[in-house]
Amino acid sequence: MSLEKHGSCLCGAVKLSVRLDNASVNTCHCSMCRQWGGGPLFSVHCAEPVTFTAGQPVVYDSSAWAQRCFCGTCGTHLLYRMKDGSFDSVSVGVLEGDTDWVFDLQVYIDEKPTYYCFANDTPTMTRAEVEALFN
Repeated sequence: MSLEKHGSCLCGAVKLSVRLDNASVNTCHCSMCRQWGGGPLFSVHCAEPVTFTAGQPVVYDSSAWAQRCFCGTCGTHLLYRMKDGSFDSVSVGVLEGDTDWVFDLQVYIDEKPTYYCFANDTPTMTRAEVEALFN
């Protein structure tokens, strides 16, 4: 199943299109995602790099290997991506329309604070397991 989705930031200055292989939603509990957005990042993994159809996001190099992109006007968190172009993950909340999303993975589970938990029983990955995939 392939999905083409469109979305935008809160103010509409940045618009994007993505192609997804499935309707899977993942959550990252790493300290950077939580600091960036005040909580875990809910995102969808893109089958190919994001296409910006209006405006351009501000790009922040958050590590030696990754970037975080957001709207420079309203601050909406748009995506997390690898600098080498191998991985884009878009914030699910910026995508338009109803989709039967499936919450099916939590990453950096070993960094999740104890003050929240999700009822969904999902597979989980630790920091070491996630970083082993990209190294």
